[in-house]
Amino acid sequence: MASPVPSAESFDPYADRRLYARTQLALPAFLQAHGERHAVHLMDLSAGGAKLKCPANISVGTAVILDCGTLGGPAIVRWQNEGVLGLCFDSPLDVREVSALIDRSRALAAWVKSRE
Repeated sequence: MASPVPSAESFDPYADRRLYARTQLALPAFLQAHGERHAVHLMDLSAGGAKLKCPANISVGTAVILDCGTLGGPAIVRWQNEGVLGLCFDSPLDVREVSALIDRSRALAAWVKSRE
């Protein structure tokens, strides 16, 4: 039996290969790296990782701990670009943890909007 012909999409080096769906959010958090604690801003989150704004220059491959109050976990910096970092968690987050952070982000956004 002949194997199916791969599509051009399967060879796209920029194709999204994430295992987990990402959700945009906006939450303050802390990132611990090299014994220092940095205030960061979560931009998106999935069970496998996160994207965040970080004022510190943290090298790719650095082991860090992301602290979001109710969630704290070890991760590795996978990429960085002009003050934005991509993290890969050492262990995937539970779907309930991700949902709780999304709910917190929505509640914070609603509170901010109500004060405008």
